[in-house]
Amino acid sequence: MVDGARQVIAGLADDFAEFDADPSPYGPDGPLDWAGYGTARKEAAARSGTEESVVCGRGTVGGVPAVLVCFDFRFLGGSVGTGTGARIVQAFTRARTSGLPVVSLIATGGTRMQEGVLSLRQLQLITREAVRLTTPHIAVLRDPTTGGVWASLGAGADVVLAERGAQVAFAGRRVRPVAEDPAYTAEGQLAAGNVDELVDSPFEAVGAWLRVLSGERGEPADVPRALGSAETAASGWDAVQRTRSAARPRADAYLDDYFDSRREIRGDRAGGVDDGLRCGVGLRGSRSIAFAAQLGTATTPAGYRTASRLVRLADRLGLPVLTLVDTPGAAADPRAERAGAGPAIAELFATIAAARVPVTTLVVGEGGSGGALALCSPDRLWIAPDAYFSVIAPELAAAILKRDPAEVPALADQLRLRPQDLLELGVVHGIAPR
Repeated sequence: MVDGARQVIAGLADDFAEFDADPSPYGPDGPLDWAGYGTARKEAAARSGTEESVVCGRGTVGGVPAVLVCFDFRFLGGSVGTGTGARIVQAFTRARTSGLPVVSLIATGGTRMQEGVLSLRQLQLITREAVRLTTPHIAVLRDPTTGGVWASLGAGADVVLAERGAQVAFAGRRVRPVAEDPAYTAEGQLAAGNVDELVDSPFEAVGAWLRVLSGERGEPADVPRALGSAETAASGWDAVQRTRSAARPRADAYLDDYFDSRREIRGDRAGGVDDGLRCGVGLRGSRSIAFAAQLGTATTPAGYRTASRLVRLADRLGLPVLTLVDTPGAAADPRAERAGAGPAIAELFATIAAARVPVTTLVVGEGGSGGALALCSPDRLWIAPDAYFSVIAPELAAAILKRDPAEVPALADQLRLRPQDLLELGVVHGIAPR
């Protein structure tokens, strides 16, 4: 049996106070005088114990106060009508004026046909109020989440969680060109970069997300301490070889050392995921800090777009940003070009340049050309002692300059890519201490 809205809330919130709702201005059969609509609503109310398809109020989740919006699928399939829309808009307004985050627990088939375009228009009104938030919005996609509500309230949230096995799609089951396909599931949406995390139960994940997003803000992120060798590289080629060593600490080690806890967002919301880039928000002491970290692979367009998404989220919520750079360069294969490598890199350059929040960068490995620079702060750039940064990899420099491969080590020296060279040139602001 499908859980009702109040049951779902009771399993999530430590306490809950439901908001009062204004009465509908329309007659029992709604704004279109749809025959039988009033009777259907009464039967839905009897089944669900609610007067509309959403229950909204204020509760505490994981110790953090929040506004909760919970759909009840037993009420006309969780569909959105004018009364539903009014309740959700009111909930977002209260969240904005009280400075509280919003958690939307969604189970819906879309908008309500018995109210026509007036029901469809609710998606605009809800979105207009949602984008005015300066606090986080977390959506939990339950089974099913389809139609316009997924394509507005659900997909438009800052963080999108989905229950395993849930049906999640813009096209509902009865209007799909293909009845069954993994694309219409929570797992398919995760693989496509449209969902951040799958959950068995929303309680733990929602509480953890609210906690990492509710820390102190303001000051720039601290520069992480260096974890690898503190020795000075004897030559440029020595620096390159040390950086490429499998023994060198990677970004995951830095993130584990830096944060007390963290959660990750996933995907570029355009069908792409780059598993070589980690983005999310973590707690360092009492402070919330957003992060984007390269894992040493060639970054794809989806990776750059995900990083841009992360920086925009941090900018809206007032979170400082930490970026960890480690890539031989941007992916340059035909697939990357078709996916818009150039525009994706340009977007990240522009997003960081326009950010109102402070961005701090530590190069922890390879700083390969523009593919690395796109993730860098223009005014808070540091480097680890066992890292390097170069206009291009020495091997590629040799190819461009038509040099013999035997000249690659000498070219590495000429490129002046060692941490101490970069500090002397004024490229970096410091070498991170251990």
